[in-house]
Amino acid sequence: MSSLVRLNIKGISYSQTQSGAYALVLSEVDGPRTLPIVIGAFEAQSIAIALEKEIKPPRPLTHDLFKTFADRFHIVIKQVIIHKLVDGIFFSSLICERDKIEEIIDTRTSDAIALATRFNAPIFTYENILDQAGIYLKMKDDLATENSPLSIENLIDDEPAKESSFSKDTLKQLNKKLNEAIEQENYELAAKIRDEINKRT
Repeated sequence: MSSLVRLNIKGISYSQTQSGAYALVLSEVDGPRTLPIVIGAFEAQSIAIALEKEIKPPRPLTHDLFKTFADRFHIVIKQVIIHKLVDGIFFSSLICERDKIEEIIDTRTSDAIALATRFNAPIFTYENILDQAGIYLKMKDDLATENSPLSIENLIDDEPAKESSFSKDTLKQLNKKLNEAIEQENYELAAKIRDEINKRT
């Protein structure tokens, strides 16, 4: 068995190959390779919300519910391992622990990453999978990096950036609109309003 390599979430961008899907890009912690994984829009949004911290949904998303459920029953996700690649599909496992007993649960990779972000669990893959599917990304790639935080707007709106439609609103009006958008669970709009507020503060 080849050795484990730790990965970080580098970013998410609209998939150029599959309509309606997103490319989650993981990068190796101690190396230049990245692992792009195609995921659905719901999982992409769920991962972005977990990373953002600023936007709190009024009702829990599925992965938030899983986290609450796990917390109540003292289940901890220790790590995520992307352990297999077959015909372009990644297979993952959650390594969970309860009462010092470890269990391994099979899961879709997108769900595994969404949960890892909520449990602050490390993400790993095997060296041979990185050899198979890893790519060397150029710095100019249009993806969020540590210096350019991932945002739901980048994730959901793949159109070129337009002039803000909130430029005439006051900060007070923007904060009111932000609260309304979150209450209505319109996270795309909430992200855009939040970005406008951040530009001014």
